[in-house]
Amino acid sequence: MPLVKLTDVLGPAKKGNYGVAAFDFISPWMMMGMLQAAEEAREPIIMMVIDAPPFMANLDLLACSVQGMAKKTKAPVVLHLDHGRSIDSCRRCIEAGFTSIMFDGSSLPFEENVKAVREVVALCKPHGIPVEAELGQVGSGAEYDLAKYQYTDPAQAAEFVRATDIDALAVAIGNAHGVYKGDPKINFPVLGSLLKAVSIPLVLHGGSGIHDEDFVRMVNMGLTKLNFFTELNLEAAARLQAIENNKLNAATALEAIRSAFYDRALAKMRLFGKNRNSNKGEV
Repeated sequence: MPLVKLTDVLGPAKKGNYGVAAFDFISPWMMMGMLQAAEEAREPIIMMVIDAPPFMANLDLLACSVQGMAKKTKAPVVLHLDHGRSIDSCRRCIEAGFTSIMFDGSSLPFEENVKAVREVVALCKPHGIPVEAELGQVGSGAEYDLAKYQYTDPAQAAEFVRATDIDALAVAIGNAHGVYKGDPKINFPVLGSLLKAVSIPLVLHGGSGIHDEDFVRMVNMGLTKLNFFTELNLEAAARLQAIENNKLNAATALEAIRSAFYDRALAKMRLFGKNRNSNKGEV
C-alpha cells in the first residue's frame, strides 16, 4: 500500500491505547527486515531516517527503497525524518516523499524552540505532512544521570503544543539515546502529568535498553510512539561477529543484518502493538 502519514497511525493508536514502533534504518537490508516484521505482526510501522550526514547522503536511496517496498506490503508504513536539524533538511525530505517530519529544537531555549518549530510547521502543513517536535532534554545514554536530568515540564508542554500546532510531542521522562550508563528509570508520574496536559500523541525516544514491563506500562498509560535503533544495531553486530570466518561474506553479512532487525522489530511490535493480546506468550 502507499505510504501513510504519521497522524494516520498515531491517531488510531491513541484511541485504541496501543503503541506504534518507530525504527531508524541506514540500509535497505535493515528496512526489509523491519517491514517483514510489520507485515507478519499486522502492525503499522514508522521507518525513520536520522538527520546526520552519513544518512542524509543516501536520502534518495533510502526514501525510494521504503516507497517501493511499502507498495508490496499490507502494513501501513510511515516514512519519517528523525531529529531534523534544519529547514533545509526538512525541505529535502518533503521533496523526497517523506510523510512525516520530526524537528528537534530541544537544545534551544523555549522561545527559540517554539519559533523554529513554527517555521517547520508552516513548511509542512501546506503539503499535509504532520510534524513531531521535542521538548525537554532526552540526552545521551552514555551520560545518563538522573540527578542532572531535564524532564519535560507539563505546563510548558501544554504551552508548546498550543504555540506550535504540532501533531506529536517527544518528551523527556527518564529516557535517553543510545546505550544507557546504568539502569534506565522512567518517571511515570511525569508521564501521567504530561498525558493530562496535552492531547496529542506523546513520543518516547531512546527506547533501546528500557525494560519490557516499562514499555507496557507507558503504552497502557497512553504513550503512543516508541523509537528504537541502538538495540537492533547491537543485535546485528553480535550476529555478524558470530559468523565463522570461513562463512563470512557479503551474503551472510547482509542476512545477519536483515534477520537481526526483523527479530527485534517483531518482538517490540508484539510487546505493545495493537495485536499484542493475540500475540501473548510469543514475545
